[in-house]
Amino acid sequence: MAVPVAFFAVFFAYPVAAIVSRGLKAGGHWQFGRIADVLGQSDIRHVLWFTTWQAFASTVLTLLIALPGAYVFARFEFRGKQVLRAVVIVPFVLPTVVVGTAFLALVGRGGLLDGLWGVRLDTTVWAILLAHVFFNYAVVVRTVGGLWSQLDPRQEEAARMLGASRWTAWRKVTLPALGPAVAAAALMVFLFTFTSFGVVQILGGPTFSTLEVEIYRQTAQIFDLATAAVLTIVQFAAVAIILAVHAWSVRRRESALRLVDAAHTARRPRGAGQWALLAGAVATVAVLILLPLGVLIQRSFEGPDGFGFAYYKALTSSDSGVFLVPPIEAIGNSLTYALAATAIAVVIGGLAAAALTLPDSRLRSSGGTPMAGRLVRGFDALLMLPLGVSAVTVGFGFLITLDKPPLDLRGTWILVPLAQALVGVPFVVRTMLPVLRAVDGRLREAAAVLGASPLRAWREVDLPMVRRALLIAAGFAFAVSLGEFGATVFIARPDHPTLPVAVARLLGRAGDLNYGQAMALSTILMVVCAVSLLLLERIRTDRTTGEF
Repeated sequence: MAVPVAFFAVFFAYPVAAIVSRGLKAGGHWQFGRIADVLGQSDIRHVLWFTTWQAFASTVLTLLIALPGAYVFARFEFRGKQVLRAVVIVPFVLPTVVVGTAFLALVGRGGLLDGLWGVRLDTTVWAILLAHVFFNYAVVVRTVGGLWSQLDPRQEEAARMLGASRWTAWRKVTLPALGPAVAAAALMVFLFTFTSFGVVQILGGPTFSTLEVEIYRQTAQIFDLATAAVLTIVQFAAVAIILAVHAWSVRRRESALRLVDAAHTARRPRGAGQWALLAGAVATVAVLILLPLGVLIQRSFEGPDGFGFAYYKALTSSDSGVFLVPPIEAIGNSLTYALAATAIAVVIGGLAAAALTLPDSRLRSSGGTPMAGRLVRGFDALLMLPLGVSAVTVGFGFLITLDKPPLDLRGTWILVPLAQALVGVPFVVRTMLPVLRAVDGRLREAAAVLGASPLRAWREVDLPMVRRALLIAAGFAFAVSLGEFGATVFIARPDHPTLPVAVARLLGRAGDLNYGQAMALSTILMVVCAVSLLLLERIRTDRTTGEF
């Protein structure tokens, strides 16, 4: 546990604490009265209200649209199912900047809806809500569908035999069993939409602002660290509550159900109703996921002289005035940073997952096992915090803390991978943990009895069993590192931009050329993420790894 704890202490807790300290300290004294002053401002209360209600609305809308898809993937077997599973999860690992760009191409100026019916939804809350559903559809399908596929269908069939209608059997048998998974998915969707940044930044315009967007505005544009610090504390408290409820729901789901092999529960659709449900789920994926991505690709090829590669060719020029280097260099920068971040995330996340699988006797303190249990739960919660704490705060914290020896990293390239790795570590842990827990400890003991050292036992016993999960974890870490935006926007150097930062800066400049180049870079980033996910689906042939 020592290495992951030290990593999070230096590169997460220290920068966040430094930002909060600078905002709430004056003359060496804490000024907690600033919290009431900031929360008393009407515009800040409006931001808090909008952040909360749009997250609630996004969660409800996502559940309504995605639950039928979760049932289809859990209970039906059909041609192209694996490809469709990969397509569904592509939006989840896409950078939020690309998600916003895709919907901007669909509902914004000159978009598909504007061209067909003269309807524009950009700078409206509907564009934000739909983009959030697009982004989080996979969370519900994978989390709820993963459990649904392992519920014994004979329980519901028994209720039908005892006279219950299909609706009554589902409501009284299946729904209570799915409740913890639905709650966990809802909490995760609420968390991701509550901390939304890139989507709101691009689609909301100046009209709408979430806490994360407001923290960025107060930090980077107004330079009001006191307000930013208060908003960071509010967001941190809200996220801590969400994660605590989520952890409770996950523990309940793991302990209260008896599951069966998912391979025995799926079958081909029967009857017109089930075929209609399958067709509806496929149509939803086509309209909600494939259509925005397809429009994004189309707009990247619509140059000033007609359909072609004009915007892609413009990426090789440095005459736009947006960057010090040609935008095409952002591709190489992003790949380099993401590979380094993946290596860091796999090492830190792998050690953390291994620590979480140790038996209580190895963590037992003088106070006994209750202390060990609290230690493990606290460590597990620490690993998840980067998913909910403001990435903007972390990025700006890097600038003001990692600028003195022995941690003077502000002028080095490693700063970006370190920030990206913070987001990748939770995915590595959640992917590796179920597999490591499934390894029979008696195999290690047998190897030790036969004379193997701990290192050799790990290399020859554990590694062959977890190799596939390790590859999947590395793939997810690579995809999410490639798309990290909130922290990177602060610390990426102008001569070494990443793809998400380059897209955001191009969208922030007027002109069709900048807009077209943003579409082209977003398409490139989307293709890289999609290829990574398709490869992961080919590797992921069993259900022992985490859903993400």
